Amino acid sequence: MLIIIFATETEITTKNHINNTIKHMSRQFFDNLDLTILHALTSNARTPYLEIAREYGVSGAAVHQRVQRLLANKVITGSECLVDPETVGLNVIAYLGICLQPDTDVDSVVEALQTIPEVTECHVVGGRYDMMVKLYARDNKHLYDLIKNRVRTLPVTSTETMMSFSQVLRRPIPISNE
Repeated sequence: MLIIIFATETEITTKNHINNTIKHMSRQFFDNLDLTILHALTSNARTPYLEIAREYGVSGAAVHQRVQRLLANKVITGSECLVDPETVGLNVIAYLGICLQPDTDVDSVVEALQTIPEVTECHVVGGRYDMMVKLYARDNKHLYDLIKNRVRTLPVTSTETMMSFSQVLRRPIPISNE
C-alpha cells in the first residue's frame, strides 16, 4: 500500500521545530523529597529551603543540594514574579492565532515576536494555526496597533484574535511519577 502525504513547507518547518524540541526532553522520576520540593516551590517560589526541610525532616543543606540538582537537570528552569497586568496599565489580554506564509522559518518569526514586549507567550501548534501568541495591551486601540503594525508585518497569511475576559484558572503543572 502506498500512502502519499501532502504538507506545506510551513507544516514541514513547524514539524521539524517540534521534533528538535522533543529531542531535548527526557522524562525524569523523583523521590519523595524531590516531589516535596517541587510542590512547595511551584506553589510559592519564595518558600524558604528551611521551611521545606522542616516539613520533610531533613537539613536545609539537603534541600539546597536537591534544588541545585533539579536546576542542573533542567527540571527547575527558573522562578517568576507575577505582576497583576491591570496594576501596570495592561487591561486587555488577547490570544492571537497566527497562520504563517508557506516556506516561513518559524524560528525567525519567534525572534521577531520576541522584540514585541507585549507578547508574553508563543507556542508552535498544530491544527488551524501555526502559532498561538498571548499578548497584553493597554486597550483595544493599543491591541489593534500591535496586531496591525507589528504582527501583521511578519510573514503571516492571517491572524485571529481571541479576547480573554478573565483568567479563571492558573495553577502549576501536576508533578508525579505516574
